[in-house]
Amino acid sequence: MEHVIQVENIKCGGCINSIKKALSSLLGVENVQVEKETETVTVVGVDTIRNNLVEKLAQLGYPEKGNNNLLHKAKSFVSCAVGRITKED
Repeated sequence: MEHVIQVENIKCGGCINSIKKALSSLLGVENVQVEKETETVTVVGVDTIRNNLVEKLAQLGYPEKGNNNLLHKAKSFVSCAVGRITKED
């Protein structure tokens, strides 16, 4: 199953790294692709539930388009910083 989710607040590679790492750890997720320019997250997996993915993205600060707020923006800055620190080369 493939889910394509448009999100907010993707600013850089740190954001992308945090999103990939968090979603890849979910049960059933096989592949995660993130496009910064279109702020699109594509997740492929077995028995993945879209609502679980959307909820996890919001917890990280990357809510689905149209659901952004100050708290999500603040969380995205933290996730971005963590992603930059833990980025795998």
